[in-house]
Order: sequence, then C-alpha cells, then structure tokens
Amino acid sequence: MSLPSAAQEALSVFEQAAGWEQRARLLMQWGERLAPLSPQQQCEANRVHGCESQVWLVADLQGGRWYFKAASDARLIRGLLALLLVRVEGLPGSELQQLDLPAWFTQLGLGRQLSPSRSNGLNAVLQRMAQLATGA
Repeated sequence: MSLPSAAQEALSVFEQAAGWEQRARLLMQWGERLAPLSPQQQCEANRVHGCESQVWLVADLQGGRWYFKAASDARLIRGLLALLLVRVEGLPGSELQQLDLPAWFTQLGLGRQLSPSRSNGLNAVLQRMAQLATGA
C-alpha cells in the first residue's frame, strides 16, 4: 500500500526530527494545518466517543474514496489527528479498515510517546472512520 503524498511528506519531516521535543513542536505545527470545522459540524453527532479530549470527525465520500475533517480542543491531539488524516486521505473503505495505526505512528517516531489514553483515542477515531465508511 503506497502512502498518499502528504503522508510521505509527514514521514520525511518526522524522520529528520532529532528527539521528542522537536517532534512535539512538529506535531503542534501539523495540528495548525487542520481545516477548521464549522460550529454546526462540532455537534454531538460528529463527536468521537472514547477520547479524553473533545474530538469531532466529519466524513465525505467522493468517487469511492474517503476524505475526513477533524477537530479537537487539545493541541497535541490536533497534531495527531492531522497526521492520521494525511495517512487516510483518499483511501477506499477497504484500505481504511486495514490500516495499522500503531505502525504508522511508530514510523513517524511517535509510537513510544503515545500514552495509552492517546492511543485509545486515536483508535476510537480510526474505528469511527471505519464505521462511517461501512455505513455508506
């Protein structure tokens, strides 16, 4: 499975980061790239349950491929969401369901820094994506 170009870019940027502090800074910068959700999109129906932070997810299916927008009230989580979104951007539902999330964050050098609660939250987001994809 080849990486979308934005995911490839993320991978090369994070591979060059020296240490956690630089990665954390990069994470914040990537989080700022997230397209903002409208107040109407930040509603209970779009909220992802299973995250300690508030996270909202909006899905859009175009030509059999999935595109997502997400938002969070936590800066680090926004960065992690941005990295998740570049990895899943434009995937068909079948590939979305096979995505190995821990492997992706380990490739980025972030695997060890993900606390169990952050890991669970990201998995909840991925599960929500898969639910949206199968419900379409």
